[in-house]
Amino acid sequence: MRAALPSDEAAWRLLWRGYCDFYKAQLPDEVTGRTWKRILDPDSQVMCIVAEVDGQVYGFANCVVHENTWETQAVCYLEDLFVMPAARGHGLGTSLIEWLRNAMRAEGWARLYWMTKADNVQARRLYDRFAQADGFVRYVIPQR
Repeated sequence: MRAALPSDEAAWRLLWRGYCDFYKAQLPDEVTGRTWKRILDPDSQVMCIVAEVDGQVYGFANCVVHENTWETQAVCYLEDLFVMPAARGHGLGTSLIEWLRNAMRAEGWARLYWMTKADNVQARRLYDRFAQADGFVRYVIPQR
């Protein structure tokens, strides 16, 4: 597990496409490009951790570290977690979350949090090993 590097762009974009396809999301190329640029920008709150095995990237965790109104420390929102389907079941998702949990302690974040669809059974099996869902319901007002 390590921070994404500029040389990871092709692998990240392939995984990103798989992630977007899973959620049936069609994002404009400009959004994908801007997301990648923010990942590489040291002044951005967006970061990406990749799961690399034998020189190949098999998964990622895109996160946003941000201030909040409930704690004095920053928090980390795990916005996107994806492991290539062929590489699932080998602990890469677990390792990505463990890396972030260790970063939370090292960086002094108040918490690490994420969400997923209620019917994402495979992901929830992983997530339930770290924490239980808190019962919040998400509401979204899109601009468009």
